[in-house]
Amino acid sequence: MPSTLIESSRLNAPTLHRLANGLTIVAEQMPIEAVNLSLWTGIGSAIETDDINGIAHFLEHMIFKGTARLQSGEFEQQIEQRGAVTNAATSQDYTHYYITTAPQDFASLAPLQIEVVLNAAIPDYAFERERLVVLEEIRRSEDNPRRRTFCRSMEAAFDRLPYRRSVLGPASVIEQLKPQQMRDFHATWYRPQSITASVVGNLPVEQLIDIVANGFATAQSTPYQSTTSYSPELPDCSPEAPFTTIDRHDYSDSSLQQARLVMMWRVPGTADLSQTYALDILSSILGGGRTARLVRELREERGLVTNIAVSNMTYMRQGLFYISAQLPIENLTVTEEAIAHHIHSLQTEPITDAEIGRVRTLVANRYIFGNETPGDRASLYGYYQAVLGDLTLALDYPTRIQSLDQADLQAAAKQYLSPEAYKVVVLKPLA
Repeated sequence: MPSTLIESSRLNAPTLHRLANGLTIVAEQMPIEAVNLSLWTGIGSAIETDDINGIAHFLEHMIFKGTARLQSGEFEQQIEQRGAVTNAATSQDYTHYYITTAPQDFASLAPLQIEVVLNAAIPDYAFERERLVVLEEIRRSEDNPRRRTFCRSMEAAFDRLPYRRSVLGPASVIEQLKPQQMRDFHATWYRPQSITASVVGNLPVEQLIDIVANGFATAQSTPYQSTTSYSPELPDCSPEAPFTTIDRHDYSDSSLQQARLVMMWRVPGTADLSQTYALDILSSILGGGRTARLVRELREERGLVTNIAVSNMTYMRQGLFYISAQLPIENLTVTEEAIAHHIHSLQTEPITDAEIGRVRTLVANRYIFGNETPGDRASLYGYYQAVLGDLTLALDYPTRIQSLDQADLQAAAKQYLSPEAYKVVVLKPLA
């Protein structure tokens, strides 16, 4: 299949290549003595039903437990012997696996990574052993105040969408999962047509593509065959309606020394990406650095909060505009009122040119800093191609941010953020 050179800024010049088996390869030569191969699939916890919630993350663990060709631990041994590194991550909308190697080792190590991802054996004995590891990870996450606050907030933010659930899944589900369920899940979703291979490093683009393509051809020569017919019943992922009132959820948490305050608005996700850029800017204006509005007033000047952060969380099906603060319990009411006042100001008062300029500089610098290594670029390309299906969106982001003006930002604030309709979650320490 033909390759396409994606033209963009002088920083980026990736080549997009699609194979007959459905695999998408994004490749770029970069004059740094390393090569990163990231295998991305747009499959994460959001695609799970409640009865298998956590299986995508559990599978991430099992990928490294061997195949018919490779014994458990053999892949990691080969990686370590050559001083390379490997890791993986599972989120709501994706799972990705990567290796970073020296250029001279890439041709020998890349096929091994492809083999373990595509042909995971998922043996019963390793499944039972790794189940205990995942259960311990769930227990540790439940002991983490920050994770607990986030999980409470997501449960409150969504009534139906699968983003309300933990990526790790509940212990009760993990305890009941069967190895065959995971084999069927893997056989259904881990196919070349569902994978983007993003490869960046100091080898010619043609060589990078050939190594990856040949690795998949070899791995596919003995593909795993599921023993059962598996037709997944996908959850309803249509967006939920915006909040129409202030809806409160209060909790007590004996482990906390200070209270936690979270305020959230349902906003567009990456499926409606054009609507997210202004919200990204607004989140930086409110919480991006010490001079941002909420940080400056509530932490630096008034001392109401110990910490405050703002994020425009762009999940695929829907996003959340998310403001979180750590603060003394006696400051909860005044802090919430101050945040609501700032949201009102975004709707009624023009954002200054200085603030917009600061955010534009911040975005431009972050984009440059996020392009410095092969791993940075491979992750950027892999996410946008695998999850959004459009690589050019990754390269156009700074330009899109630069094009927005005061009117655009004010319109977005009026449309999506309201000082009179949001979800608020409060966790209070026990007296």
